[in-house]
Amino acid sequence: MCLCDSGMANSSYPSANEQPKVPFGVGWVSAPVHQNGPHSELYPPPAAQPYQQQQQQFQQYPNYQHGGGGASCPYPSKSEPYPFNAPYSTNHPQNVTPNQHNQSQFNQHPYATNPAGYTPAMTTSYNYDSSNYHVQQHGHGQSFGHGFGHGHGHGLGQGQGIGYGYGHEHMQQSLNQHFTAHKEGTPTLLPAQGFDPVKDAHDLRKAMKGFGTDEDKLIEIICRRNNEQRQEIQRQYKTHFGKDLIEDIKSETSGNFQKLLVGLLRPIVDYYCAELNDAMAGLGTDEEVLIEILCTLSNVEIHTIKNQYLRLYGAHLESELKSETSGNFKRLLTSLCAAARDESGRVDPNKAKEDARELLKAGELRVGTDESMFNMILCQRNYQQLKFIFQEYESVTGHSLEKALKKEFSGDIMEGLIAIYKCVTNKAEYFASRLHKSMAGIGTNDKQLIRVIITRCEIDLADIKGAFERLYGKSLKSWIKGDTSGHYKHALYALVGEQRSS
Repeated sequence: MCLCDSGMANSSYPSANEQPKVPFGVGWVSAPVHQNGPHSELYPPPAAQPYQQQQQQFQQYPNYQHGGGGASCPYPSKSEPYPFNAPYSTNHPQNVTPNQHNQSQFNQHPYATNPAGYTPAMTTSYNYDSSNYHVQQHGHGQSFGHGFGHGHGHGLGQGQGIGYGYGHEHMQQSLNQHFTAHKEGTPTLLPAQGFDPVKDAHDLRKAMKGFGTDEDKLIEIICRRNNEQRQEIQRQYKTHFGKDLIEDIKSETSGNFQKLLVGLLRPIVDYYCAELNDAMAGLGTDEEVLIEILCTLSNVEIHTIKNQYLRLYGAHLESELKSETSGNFKRLLTSLCAAARDESGRVDPNKAKEDARELLKAGELRVGTDESMFNMILCQRNYQQLKFIFQEYESVTGHSLEKALKKEFSGDIMEGLIAIYKCVTNKAEYFASRLHKSMAGIGTNDKQLIRVIITRCEIDLADIKGAFERLYGKSLKSWIKGDTSGHYKHALYALVGEQRSS
């Protein structure tokens, strides 16, 4: 096992001062979910409504309560690369008037903030209406842009009203929250209480100023603040000292400790983009990284990554994937990159039986394998429906679909389909297996270890820790202790919610 804490690899992160390679509007845009069928048409944004019509619609919501802290969700213009599609009907309430229905959409909007301070799960259903864009905007007074703007506590702006709002940085901040919001699991890293970004910025500067570096102070601050707080610390650091925090960290640290800290300081969307770019850069492709990311994220997350990838690297992610892969695996990644999975959560037992029979006929009951049927069902059905399909398949055949996948497929396409199967049945166990693989055998895949911990510590790493110990008989901490050392080890301890040990 590797005990080293040194060695640096070329990073694909663009420079902090590097300008986007292609024009992409102001900031980075969260694209809506494409919930359309294979032959649906693309709908452009609607024209601005007359002022009188806006006022009439405004009066439809007299009881709407304004909550502070709503997340900014700007929509791309007609020139953006991923236009709006027709909405997918999802769980609309029955027997309600149009006004009640619209009010329900406001209350269940995916970017609304709940009382606990977390955004709702991105893996649940969304109502993206191509005729009324529901846009929440940080700001005082009216929001502007098509649709309904949720103010910061001083009124409801609608349509094309001139108003005040935070700019690019807060746009980044709110989208970053969606990736790290408490979703389906238990995190190990929570927002720091009594957070003071100015004090943290000064403490970090003091820890790196002069001779030597106080690595313990870097761990105490960077590894015990959530991503949103880390972005605010970076803004304050630049404001107070005129220096870039990431560049200072790079000059004061090295090896895997540096990689971990720099990864934590990146907005999570930028981090995902860089990991995907690294996986496809140079000779060869790291297919496991592509599988791990694209098989585990929601539609909104994938669309946001696609937009940001274009802005950072000047290339469409789908085109890059197609150029780096081939055959059935390329088709699987293309389907996942389209991010058109049904996320309604609706289940149909009869349809599950039909799909189970189709999978059986496409695989075990024929000579050869109809890969397209597996691809279609596993990439389109929602997770709840897939669970029914898997159960039905096992009840008919007497063995799991995972066993059938291993029999019918091989190589990257097998790994991708099994990753989807595992994420549907138990996502914590899937990521536990990824952590185990990064440390098992001779040497340590530190890049994989760092990526899983960074991307899951604010979502469900506590559940992954439990699954790890259940599957492998030892705690995640004991494996980290055996495979890492120094400040790198102590930083990982902080992120996985463990106390420091010798």
